[in-house]
Amino acid sequence: MQNKKSKEKLSYSKAGVDIYEEEKAIKSLASQIKFKREGLGKVILSGHYAGVVDFGEVGIAITTDGVGSKILVAEKLGKFDTVGIDCVAMNVNDLIAIGAEPIAFVDYIAIERPNPDIMAQIAVGLEEGCRMANVSLVGGETATLPEIVKGFDLAGTAIGWVKKNSIITGEKITPGDVIVGFPSSGIHSNGLTLARKAVEVAGYSYFDDVGGYFGGKTIGEELLTPTRIYSEVVGLWEEYDIHGMAHITGSGLLKLKRLKDMRYVIDKPLKPQKIFRFIQELGSVEEDEMYRTFNMGMGFVIIMDKAEARKLLKENDELKVVGRVEEGEGIFVKDLKID
Repeated sequence: MQNKKSKEKLSYSKAGVDIYEEEKAIKSLASQIKFKREGLGKVILSGHYAGVVDFGEVGIAITTDGVGSKILVAEKLGKFDTVGIDCVAMNVNDLIAIGAEPIAFVDYIAIERPNPDIMAQIAVGLEEGCRMANVSLVGGETATLPEIVKGFDLAGTAIGWVKKNSIITGEKITPGDVIVGFPSSGIHSNGLTLARKAVEVAGYSYFDDVGGYFGGKTIGEELLTPTRIYSEVVGLWEEYDIHGMAHITGSGLLKLKRLKDMRYVIDKPLKPQKIFRFIQELGSVEEDEMYRTFNMGMGFVIIMDKAEARKLLKENDELKVVGRVEEGEGIFVKDLKID
Protein backbone atom coordinates (compact mmCIF):
# COMPACT_ATOMS: atom_id res chain seq x y z
CA MET A 1 0.00 0.00 0.00
CA GLN A 2 1.39 3.36 -1.02
CA ASN A 3 2.00 5.55 2.00
CA LYS A 4 -0.33 8.53 1.70
CA LYS A 5 -1.51 10.51 4.70
CA SER A 6 -3.50 13.61 5.49
CA LYS A 7 -1.41 16.60 6.51
CA GLU A 8 -3.65 17.06 9.53
CA LYS A 9 -5.29 14.66 11.95
CA LEU A 10 -8.81 14.07 10.72
CA SER A 11 -11.80 13.48 12.96
CA TYR A 12 -15.50 12.94 12.38
CA SER A 13 -16.25 16.54 13.35
CA LYS A 14 -13.55 17.92 11.05
CA ALA A 15 -15.02 15.82 8.26
CA GLY A 16 -18.37 17.52 8.88
CA VAL A 17 -20.23 15.35 11.41
CA ASP A 18 -20.14 16.40 15.08
CA ILE A 19 -21.85 13.63 17.05
CA TYR A 20 -22.09 15.81 20.17
CA GLU A 21 -23.80 18.67 18.32
CA GLU A 22 -26.06 16.09 16.70
CA GLU A 23 -26.96 14.76 20.14
CA LYS A 24 -27.85 18.28 21.31
CA ALA A 25 -30.06 18.80 18.26
CA ILE A 26 -31.86 15.50 18.83
CA LYS A 27 -32.49 16.38 22.48
CA SER A 28 -33.85 19.75 21.39
CA LEU A 29 -36.22 18.05 18.98
CA ALA A 30 -37.33 15.42 21.48
CA SER A 31 -37.95 18.02 24.20
CA GLN A 32 -40.77 19.54 22.15
CA ILE A 33 -42.58 16.26 21.49
CA LYS A 34 -44.67 15.49 24.55
CA PHE A 35 -47.95 14.02 23.29
CA LYS A 36 -48.45 10.33 24.05
CA ARG A 37 -51.36 8.19 22.93
CA GLU A 38 -53.23 6.26 25.64
CA GLY A 39 -54.84 2.83 25.45
CA LEU A 40 -53.99 0.47 22.61
CA GLY A 41 -50.80 1.79 21.03
CA LYS A 42 -49.51 3.58 24.12
CA VAL A 43 -45.74 3.92 24.36
CA ILE A 44 -44.00 1.33 26.52
CA LEU A 45 -40.43 2.07 25.39
CA SER A 46 -38.85 5.11 23.76
CA GLY A 47 -35.38 6.60 23.35
CA HIS A 48 -33.73 3.22 22.81
CA TYR A 49 -32.66 1.38 19.65
CA ALA A 50 -36.35 1.06 18.83
CA GLY A 51 -39.59 2.37 20.24
CA VAL A 52 -42.27 -0.05 21.41
CA VAL A 53 -46.02 0.48 21.62
CA ASP A 54 -48.56 -1.66 23.43
CA PHE A 55 -50.57 -3.91 21.13
CA GLY A 56 -52.45 -6.13 23.49
CA GLU A 57 -50.57 -9.33 24.24
CA VAL A 58 -47.38 -8.09 22.54
CA GLY A 59 -45.45 -4.93 21.85
CA ILE A 60 -44.93 -3.57 18.35
CA ALA A 61 -41.36 -2.30 17.91
CA ILE A 62 -40.61 0.43 15.37
CA THR A 63 -37.36 1.96 14.12
CA THR A 64 -36.24 4.12 11.21
CA ASP A 65 -32.84 4.79 9.63
CA GLY A 66 -31.12 5.45 6.33
CA VAL A 67 -28.01 4.56 4.37
CA GLY A 68 -26.30 7.93 4.86
CA SER A 69 -23.36 9.14 2.81
CA LYS A 70 -22.45 5.62 1.73
CA ILE A 71 -24.77 6.51 -1.14
CA LEU A 72 -22.15 8.99 -2.40
CA VAL A 73 -19.68 6.12 -2.85
CA ALA A 74 -22.36 4.16 -4.72
CA GLU A 75 -22.90 7.16 -7.00
CA LYS A 76 -19.18 7.47 -7.71
CA LEU A 77 -19.04 3.80 -8.73
CA GLY A 78 -22.45 3.74 -10.43
CA LYS A 79 -23.21 0.67 -8.30
CA PHE A 80 -26.47 0.69 -6.37
CA ASP A 81 -27.35 -2.99 -5.93
CA THR A 82 -26.17 -3.32 -2.31
CA VAL A 83 -27.33 -0.10 -0.61
CA GLY A 84 -30.78 -1.61 -0.14
CA ILE A 85 -29.20 -4.29 2.05
CA ASP A 86 -27.65 -1.53 4.16
CA CYS A 87 -31.02 0.18 4.50
CA VAL A 88 -32.74 -2.96 5.74
CA ALA A 89 -29.81 -3.90 7.99
CA MET A 90 -29.57 -0.55 9.76
CA ASN A 91 -33.20 -0.89 10.78
CA VAL A 92 -33.68 -4.56 11.58
CA ASN A 93 -30.47 -4.73 13.63
CA ASP A 94 -31.86 -1.99 15.86
CA LEU A 95 -35.04 -4.02 16.40
CA ILE A 96 -33.01 -7.10 17.24
CA ALA A 97 -31.02 -5.09 19.81
CA ILE A 98 -34.09 -4.81 22.07
CA GLY A 99 -35.15 -8.43 21.61
CA ALA A 100 -37.75 -7.81 18.90
CA GLU A 101 -38.21 -10.05 15.87
CA PRO A 102 -38.38 -7.99 12.63
CA ILE A 103 -41.43 -8.73 10.47
CA ALA A 104 -41.99 -5.92 7.96
CA PHE A 105 -40.26 -3.04 6.21
CA VAL A 106 -41.11 0.06 4.17
CA ASP A 107 -38.66 2.21 2.21
CA TYR A 108 -38.46 5.88 1.25
CA ILE A 109 -36.49 7.04 -1.77
CA ALA A 110 -36.01 10.76 -2.42
CA ILE A 111 -34.49 11.29 -5.86
CA GLU A 112 -33.42 14.26 -7.95
CA ARG A 113 -34.98 12.83 -11.09
CA PRO A 114 -36.51 9.41 -11.85
CA ASN A 115 -33.96 6.87 -13.09
CA PRO A 116 -35.33 3.36 -13.83
CA ASP A 117 -31.88 1.74 -13.83
CA ILE A 118 -30.92 3.12 -10.40
CA MET A 119 -34.33 2.22 -8.98
CA ALA A 120 -34.01 -1.34 -10.29
CA GLN A 121 -30.57 -1.71 -8.70
CA ILE A 122 -31.81 -0.34 -5.37
CA ALA A 123 -34.67 -2.86 -5.51
CA VAL A 124 -32.18 -5.73 -5.89
CA GLY A 125 -30.58 -4.78 -2.56
CA LEU A 126 -33.91 -4.20 -0.81
CA GLU A 127 -35.12 -7.63 -1.95
CA GLU A 128 -31.95 -9.34 -0.76
CA GLY A 129 -31.92 -7.47 2.55
CA CYS A 130 -35.52 -8.42 3.25
CA ARG A 131 -34.79 -12.05 2.38
CA MET A 132 -31.78 -12.10 4.72
CA ALA A 133 -33.77 -10.48 7.53
CA ASN A 134 -36.90 -12.58 6.89
CA VAL A 135 -39.13 -9.51 6.58
CA SER A 136 -41.73 -8.50 4.01
CA LEU A 137 -41.42 -5.20 2.16
CA VAL A 138 -45.01 -4.04 2.49
CA GLY A 139 -44.82 -0.64 0.84
CA GLY A 140 -42.85 2.56 0.50
CA GLU A 141 -42.68 5.98 -1.07
CA THR A 142 -40.68 7.59 -3.84
CA ALA A 143 -40.43 11.37 -4.04
CA THR A 144 -38.93 13.34 -6.94
CA LEU A 145 -37.40 16.47 -5.36
CA PRO A 146 -35.07 18.22 -7.81
CA GLU A 147 -34.94 21.43 -5.74
CA ILE A 148 -34.01 19.60 -2.53
CA VAL A 149 -32.13 16.42 -3.41
CA LYS A 150 -28.99 16.07 -5.50
CA GLY A 151 -28.68 12.43 -6.47
CA PHE A 152 -30.87 10.37 -4.14
CA ASP A 153 -31.41 9.38 -0.52
CA LEU A 154 -32.61 6.04 0.78
CA ALA A 155 -34.18 5.41 4.17
CA GLY A 156 -36.63 2.96 5.67
CA THR A 157 -38.71 1.92 8.63
CA ALA A 158 -38.96 -1.56 10.12
CA ILE A 159 -41.45 -3.02 12.55
CA GLY A 160 -41.16 -6.09 14.72
CA TRP A 161 -42.85 -7.75 17.64
CA VAL A 162 -41.70 -8.50 21.16
CA LYS A 163 -43.24 -10.00 24.28
CA LYS A 164 -43.92 -7.03 26.54
CA ASN A 165 -42.23 -8.66 29.53
CA SER A 166 -39.19 -9.66 27.45
CA ILE A 167 -37.96 -6.32 26.08
CA ILE A 168 -34.19 -6.16 26.53
CA THR A 169 -33.07 -2.68 27.56
CA GLY A 170 -29.86 -3.37 29.49
CA GLU A 171 -31.40 -2.87 32.92
CA LYS A 172 -30.39 -6.41 33.93
CA ILE A 173 -26.69 -5.71 33.30
CA THR A 174 -24.60 -6.22 36.45
CA PRO A 175 -20.89 -6.02 37.32
CA GLY A 176 -19.18 -9.27 36.38
CA ASP A 177 -21.17 -9.69 33.17
CA VAL A 178 -19.14 -10.29 30.02
CA ILE A 179 -19.39 -8.67 26.61
CA VAL A 180 -19.67 -11.02 23.63
CA GLY A 181 -18.70 -9.55 20.28
CA PHE A 182 -20.13 -10.40 16.86
CA PRO A 183 -17.88 -9.57 13.89
CA SER A 184 -19.00 -6.92 11.42
CA SER A 185 -18.70 -7.30 7.66
CA GLY A 186 -16.64 -4.11 7.43
CA ILE A 187 -17.47 -0.44 7.68
CA HIS A 188 -21.25 -1.07 7.52
CA SER A 189 -23.14 2.19 6.94
CA ASN A 190 -21.63 4.61 9.44
CA GLY A 191 -18.67 6.95 9.50
CA LEU A 192 -18.58 7.19 5.70
CA THR A 193 -18.20 10.96 5.87
CA LEU A 194 -14.87 10.55 7.66
CA ALA A 195 -13.87 7.57 5.51
CA ARG A 196 -14.56 9.46 2.27
CA LYS A 197 -12.70 12.52 3.55
CA ALA A 198 -9.64 10.39 4.41
CA VAL A 199 -9.62 8.77 0.96
CA GLU A 200 -10.12 12.02 -0.90
CA VAL A 201 -7.58 14.17 0.95
CA ALA A 202 -4.97 11.44 0.39
CA GLY A 203 -5.56 11.72 -3.34
CA TYR A 204 -6.96 8.24 -3.90
CA SER A 205 -9.77 7.32 -6.28
CA TYR A 206 -12.58 4.94 -5.34
CA PHE A 207 -11.50 2.92 -8.38
CA ASP A 208 -7.98 2.31 -6.98
CA ASP A 209 -7.25 -1.23 -5.81
CA VAL A 210 -4.24 -0.09 -3.72
CA GLY A 211 -1.95 -2.82 -4.95
CA GLY A 212 -4.43 -5.57 -4.11
CA TYR A 213 -4.66 -4.46 -0.46
CA PHE A 214 -8.37 -5.37 -0.34
CA GLY A 215 -8.02 -8.74 -2.03
CA GLY A 216 -8.75 -7.58 -5.54
CA LYS A 217 -11.48 -5.10 -4.64
CA THR A 218 -11.19 -1.36 -5.21
CA ILE A 219 -11.45 1.12 -2.33
CA GLY A 220 -14.99 1.94 -3.40
CA GLU A 221 -16.04 -1.70 -3.58
CA GLU A 222 -14.63 -2.32 -0.11
CA LEU A 223 -16.53 0.66 1.27
CA LEU A 224 -19.73 -0.67 -0.33
CA THR A 225 -19.50 -4.04 1.44
CA PRO A 226 -23.08 -4.45 2.75
CA THR A 227 -23.90 -4.10 6.42
CA ARG A 228 -24.21 -7.44 8.18
CA ILE A 229 -27.72 -8.41 9.22
CA TYR A 230 -27.64 -10.19 12.60
CA SER A 231 -30.59 -12.50 11.97
CA GLU A 232 -28.88 -15.29 13.93
CA VAL A 233 -29.46 -13.29 17.12
CA VAL A 234 -33.24 -13.50 16.70
CA GLY A 235 -34.57 -16.01 19.21
CA LEU A 236 -31.39 -16.27 21.26
CA TRP A 237 -33.25 -14.46 24.02
CA GLU A 238 -35.48 -17.56 24.29
CA GLU A 239 -32.45 -19.81 24.87
CA TYR A 240 -30.14 -17.60 26.94
CA ASP A 241 -30.49 -15.06 29.73
CA ILE A 242 -29.41 -11.94 27.85
CA HIS A 243 -28.90 -8.82 29.96
CA GLY A 244 -28.28 -6.32 27.17
CA MET A 245 -27.53 -5.96 23.47
CA ALA A 246 -26.03 -3.21 21.34
CA HIS A 247 -25.91 -2.57 17.61
CA ILE A 248 -22.60 -0.76 17.04
CA THR A 249 -23.33 1.89 14.42
CA GLY A 250 -22.78 5.65 14.28
CA SER A 251 -20.70 6.88 17.25
CA GLY A 252 -19.12 3.43 17.54
CA LEU A 253 -18.77 2.05 21.06
CA LEU A 254 -20.59 5.08 22.44
CA LYS A 255 -23.71 3.10 21.52
CA LEU A 256 -23.17 1.23 24.81
CA LYS A 257 -24.42 4.40 26.51
CA ARG A 258 -27.94 3.37 25.48
CA LEU A 259 -27.67 0.56 27.98
CA LYS A 260 -27.29 0.71 31.76
CA ASP A 261 -24.83 3.28 33.07
CA MET A 262 -21.85 1.06 33.95
CA ARG A 263 -18.14 0.75 33.18
CA TYR A 264 -17.68 -1.23 29.94
CA VAL A 265 -14.15 -2.51 29.41
CA ILE A 266 -13.24 -3.96 25.99
CA ASP A 267 -9.85 -5.49 26.75
CA LYS A 268 -9.81 -8.10 23.96
CA PRO A 269 -11.38 -6.31 20.98
CA LEU A 270 -12.08 -8.11 17.74
CA LYS A 271 -9.53 -7.49 15.02
CA PRO A 272 -10.69 -4.64 12.76
CA GLN A 273 -10.84 -5.29 9.03
CA LYS A 274 -8.18 -3.69 6.84
CA ILE A 275 -10.49 -0.85 5.78
CA PHE A 276 -10.37 0.66 9.27
CA ARG A 277 -6.58 0.82 9.56
CA PHE A 278 -6.45 2.09 5.97
CA ILE A 279 -8.76 5.00 6.87
CA GLN A 280 -6.88 5.61 10.11
CA GLU A 281 -3.53 5.82 8.36
CA LEU A 282 -4.76 8.01 5.49
CA GLY A 283 -6.51 10.44 7.82
CA SER A 284 -4.03 10.28 10.72
CA VAL A 285 -7.07 9.52 12.89
CA GLU A 286 -6.52 8.97 16.61
CA GLU A 287 -7.32 5.51 17.99
CA ASP A 288 -10.06 6.74 20.34
CA GLU A 289 -11.68 8.63 17.46
CA MET A 290 -11.74 5.42 15.41
CA TYR A 291 -13.65 3.59 18.16
CA ARG A 292 -15.88 6.63 18.63
CA THR A 293 -16.82 6.68 14.93
CA PHE A 294 -16.66 3.16 13.49
CA ASN A 295 -17.63 -0.36 14.55
CA MET A 296 -13.94 -1.38 14.24
CA GLY A 297 -14.75 -4.96 13.30
CA MET A 298 -17.51 -5.56 15.87
CA GLY A 299 -21.03 -4.75 14.72
CA PHE A 300 -23.11 -6.21 17.53
CA VAL A 301 -22.65 -7.23 21.16
CA ILE A 302 -24.53 -9.31 23.69
CA ILE A 303 -23.99 -8.80 27.42
CA MET A 304 -24.66 -11.74 29.74
CA ASP A 305 -23.16 -13.55 32.70
CA LYS A 306 -20.10 -15.76 32.24
CA ALA A 307 -21.94 -19.08 32.45
CA GLU A 308 -24.43 -18.08 29.77
CA ALA A 309 -21.61 -16.75 27.60
CA ARG A 310 -19.76 -20.07 27.82
CA LYS A 311 -22.87 -21.87 26.58
CA LEU A 312 -23.34 -19.40 23.73
CA LEU A 313 -19.72 -19.62 22.59
CA LYS A 314 -19.92 -23.42 22.52
CA GLU A 315 -22.59 -23.08 19.85
CA ASN A 316 -20.79 -20.46 17.74
CA ASP A 317 -17.01 -20.31 17.37
CA GLU A 318 -17.27 -17.02 15.44
CA LEU A 319 -18.10 -15.18 18.65
CA LYS A 320 -15.65 -14.02 21.28
CA VAL A 321 -15.75 -12.56 24.78
CA VAL A 322 -14.25 -9.12 24.18
CA GLY A 323 -14.64 -7.53 27.59
CA ARG A 324 -16.49 -7.19 30.86
CA VAL A 325 -18.77 -4.95 32.88
CA GLU A 326 -17.54 -3.30 36.07
CA GLU A 327 -18.82 -0.94 38.73
CA GLY A 328 -18.41 2.67 37.69
CA GLU A 329 -18.96 4.38 34.38
CA GLY A 330 -17.29 4.94 31.06
CA ILE A 331 -16.37 2.98 27.96
CA PHE A 332 -12.82 1.75 27.52
CA VAL A 333 -10.88 -0.15 24.85
CA LYS A 334 -8.00 -1.57 26.84
CA ASP A 335 -6.78 1.55 28.69
CA LEU A 336 -8.20 4.01 26.17
CA LYS A 337 -11.26 5.97 27.32
CA ILE A 338 -13.75 6.36 24.48
CA ASP A 339 -16.49 8.55 25.98
